[in-house]
Amino acid sequence: MTRIARRFAELRALGRKAFVGFVTAGDPSLERGVELALALERGGVDVLELGVPFSDPQADGPVIQRSSERALLRGTTLTKVLQLVREIRERSQVPIVLFSYFNPLLQYGLERLCADAVAAGVDGALVTDLPPEEAGAWLEHARRAGLDTVFLAAPTSPEKRLELVARASSGFVYAVSRTGVTGEQRTVSEDAAPLLARLRGLTSLPLVVGFGLSAPEQVAEAAALADGAVVGSALVRFLEEQPEGDLEERVRWLTNRM
Repeated sequence: MTRIARRFAELRALGRKAFVGFVTAGDPSLERGVELALALERGGVDVLELGVPFSDPQADGPVIQRSSERALLRGTTLTKVLQLVREIRERSQVPIVLFSYFNPLLQYGLERLCADAVAAGVDGALVTDLPPEEAGAWLEHARRAGLDTVFLAAPTSPEKRLELVARASSGFVYAVSRTGVTGEQRTVSEDAAPLLARLRGLTSLPLVVGFGLSAPEQVAEAAALADGAVVGSALVRFLEEQPEGDLEERVRWLTNRM
């Protein structure tokens, strides 16, 4: 059982939902990466998504795009992200998911990446722009290495696509609450509940809802519908505006109604 599966099982036994927190590795700096991961865990993050910065993040809104640009300008690479995970592992067992576009993984080498990621302490990976129909090689290497594979399910996904997402996913399924790019919204999309209902009929894996959650009320609403909620842009924006701010307290504020 991976750390991800174990964490969701523990939460289920406690009657709790998972808080999944996203930050971009290398922003505001790689040197602060361990400190930020520990602050997120203390604040209540159950699963940490580490974004691998990419020069063309098409699925990300302006906040995460800017964080990728800053991280790249500071010299953040996939190799350095894996080293950051090793350093986090020296002090924490929080489940870690790499959140990446396919190009950096392909350039690194899929087989090598999967082996190195697991050796570093990564538990799973979500490849934003890789559809399950084209993920054969990725799945082969990831499964051989013992790396969970998380796929995105969108409200616009036809039934066949959702079936493929359900079969290809391990760890959890990431339900995109709305179409478009990441970014903070005022409400949870009304598309979320029907999408989750469709997925419930296809998989017993935990379902988490993300894209657009930025306030405690939204996190609570999403968690009531699913097994967990993902917050990304709101945390990244907080680090952008207050790089020395209390990230631990910010997470507690977001989770105080879960």
